[in-house]
Amino acid sequence: MILERFRSFLETLSLRSFNIRWQDIVEVIIISFLLYQIMAWIKHTKVWLLMKGIIIIIAFIVLALLFKMHTIIWIVEHVLSLAVTAVIVILQPELRHALEELGRKSFVTNLITFEKATDERFSDKTVNDLVKASFEMGKVKTGALMVIEQNVLLTEYERTGIEVDGLISSQLLINIFEHNTPLHDGAVIIRGNRVVSATCYLPLSDNMEISKELGTRHRAGVGISEVTDALTIIVSEETGHVSVTYEGKLYRNLDANGLREKIGMIQNKEVEDNKKRRLWKGRAKDEK
Repeated sequence: MILERFRSFLETLSLRSFNIRWQDIVEVIIISFLLYQIMAWIKHTKVWLLMKGIIIIIAFIVLALLFKMHTIIWIVEHVLSLAVTAVIVILQPELRHALEELGRKSFVTNLITFEKATDERFSDKTVNDLVKASFEMGKVKTGALMVIEQNVLLTEYERTGIEVDGLISSQLLINIFEHNTPLHDGAVIIRGNRVVSATCYLPLSDNMEISKELGTRHRAGVGISEVTDALTIIVSEETGHVSVTYEGKLYRNLDANGLREKIGMIQNKEVEDNKKRRLWKGRAKDEK
């Protein structure tokens, strides 16, 4: 059984004498690279949202092994193989996309290139254009649905729409959602400072607490915020009010400052601003 082999491996691990060869060093490098790529993939997919539950389950299994809880161990041994199959089925779209990306990229390039972290997700100009476009459309009651991507990639939803790949401006967003235009129906996906896709389909929320007076646009905004870490801006076609969905919550009837504050939560600019303030102006007034 899997758990018995794991226990025997732990028991014999301290008794072995290791002779390090150059092949072992290469093997460690390869395994480290593969683990890094897997963790980077997990971070940018919905798998990251499931990790907390998986970690809790693993913690229970470890406790059961340590305290010799035979019933729990028996259940785990008989369910583990089925659970692995279930996880593969659930994550089938993400796994398929990961394999497709692996086939498109060069192995050597992946081996020597690592993801570059950036402090700021998008610029202040993008924030201003999003706020301006939202309230300009709200004045004339033009419905809009704009999804701002964070760590979880929205590629699977991006593929349901039409590629745009244009630099964000208030004029571009207003033109996209103008009535009777080819791109006005569906959602716009924003990555960084660019509109990457339009007319995208989003999952609808099953939350029964959403007001019945809200339509499909709001339910789609809540739905995408439940399965990803994206922030969505919604302009109501009926009332012209601007709302935001984030982490499964709906914030309705925001003004310009409220919308700017919500967008600023995911801009990743606070750390950079604090560093500059401390470097050039010394300690902040309210800092103890």
